[in-house]
Amino acid sequence: MDVIDLRDFYGRPLGRVARALIGRRIRDMWPSVKGLSVLGLGFATPYLGQFLGEAERVIGLMPAQQGVLRWPSEGRCLTGLADEKELPLDDECIDRVLVVHGVEAAESLRAHLRQIWRVLAPGGKLLIVVPNRRGLWARREATPFGQGLPFSRGQITQALRESMFSPAGWEMALFVPPFDWRPLMRSARAWERVGSILWPRFSGVILVEATKQIYAATPIPDARRMSVMRQRVRAISPMPRGWPNSANGRDGD
Repeated sequence: MDVIDLRDFYGRPLGRVARALIGRRIRDMWPSVKGLSVLGLGFATPYLGQFLGEAERVIGLMPAQQGVLRWPSEGRCLTGLADEKELPLDDECIDRVLVVHGVEAAESLRAHLRQIWRVLAPGGKLLIVVPNRRGLWARREATPFGQGLPFSRGQITQALRESMFSPAGWEMALFVPPFDWRPLMRSARAWERVGSILWPRFSGVILVEATKQIYAATPIPDARRMSVMRQRVRAISPMPRGWPNSANGRDGD
């Protein structure tokens, strides 16, 4: 979705409810970020405000195809436009990375995750909020969670492991149906309590926290891998019978 559509959604009652419910789960998983650097990717600014004044540094980067908005509305601007496959940050400079409305719309998910791996400090944590493939929110295109590619728990786990992350914690949110109906909005917290007990697999979004695997080897590019394999094949190829006598013009035994 365009950045203007995302801003408008979070200005509606349904968007404010979604922000409150997801924001609570994020805070449950990250109860303290005091003295840490926090990076928000995608459209994470509705959830970054709770870290202002607590974290040492808060930054929001938005993908070029989405667009960028100034945030916060007052004071110094903390957002910027970035290529999701080449983040303009130094290696290992971020302690916490929050991705919202980013994974499901990424043009190259593996490249995006590898950039996050690069900028995340050892011991740092990644928290992804992604639409649940089984939930109602992924089927409602009027919300941002109905755009892009939704994930199951197994699919997001595989994507993380392929990019050298280890899933470490899970939460579910948005059990309230995705409709701007006032009685639903008033009972949203009750929907969350009941839904988390009775139908946890059908949440609107999945929150997964992952840690960086610093011991994993960097994959060899395809061209280099093939070159290495050819060298190994040549190294173990059997010698002709009678070599080196045959090379001197004499028959071998």
